[in-house]
Amino acid sequence: MNVISFLSAVVQAGTPLLFATVGEIFSQKVGNLNLGLEGMMLMGAVTGFAVGYGTANPFLALMGAALAGMVGALVYAFITVTLKGNQEVTGLTLTIFGTGYASFVGSSYVGYKLPESVTSVFAKVSFPILSEIPVLGEIFFEQSPLVYLSYLSVLILGILLYKTKYGLNLKMVGENPAAADASGIGVSRYKYFYITLGGAMSGIGGAFLSLAYIPVWQENITAGKGWIAVALVIFAVWNPYRAVAGAYFFGGLDIIGFRLQKFALPVPIYIINMLPYVATILVLVLMSMKKSKENKAPSSIGRAYFREER
Repeated sequence: MNVISFLSAVVQAGTPLLFATVGEIFSQKVGNLNLGLEGMMLMGAVTGFAVGYGTANPFLALMGAALAGMVGALVYAFITVTLKGNQEVTGLTLTIFGTGYASFVGSSYVGYKLPESVTSVFAKVSFPILSEIPVLGEIFFEQSPLVYLSYLSVLILGILLYKTKYGLNLKMVGENPAAADASGIGVSRYKYFYITLGGAMSGIGGAFLSLAYIPVWQENITAGKGWIAVALVIFAVWNPYRAVAGAYFFGGLDIIGFRLQKFALPVPIYIINMLPYVATILVLVLMSMKKSKENKAPSSIGRAYFREER
């Protein structure tokens, strides 16, 4: 097995997880647990594919995917922020809707391949200068432009969260929305913005699968990655920088089965394919056992904020 080639594939496989995980981190940071990641990823994947196939325009395809995720997130935000609905039930409903939407729209495209004008834009390309770094350059900087977009997203959002007053405000909204409201911070505005941002990133994560990773439409293209991303938020302790390592780790588990097939191991391939989901359960168990301030969820997560109760 070529180690550099394998690690390069790990980065690719982890990219959709990274987009969805970082988006969910910010949704949870403002106090909203959105379990609809799988649905929003599927909505983004099928919308991006349909737009890309119909228009042959890669940029419209990506925008369509992000918009689809945003629409799903806006519906979730309206129900949970404005109508004070149950966050868990709303998120699960969003996943069910997204799955049905993808099956309905995608049924017309099963087996279809995207036009060359789309796939060529999202194909691997060497990043100037950085791709010449020994080993690391080939792993991280000979990738699809969407992979580079994921790097940039983590960097920008990490700076926003830890180095700006807006990051402090959003953390305050998630920890104590009443105090944030009393300080003049628009709680609902922050919640809507970051929930919608999370939806857009989930949509782009799904679009990476259908536009760059597997540019041929197939049913259930996300294969549970949205659920893994929910667990990765806890694994990353709500830190977008740590999400990078977690996404690539689970991305590696996701593709290792394909790499090991040629070795004819005396283990059924289905057992190997279960590794990402078994690891997800283990992560949840271990993180639940480890109690500390560092891995503590935002205090108001999962609870609707009623301004009248201030």
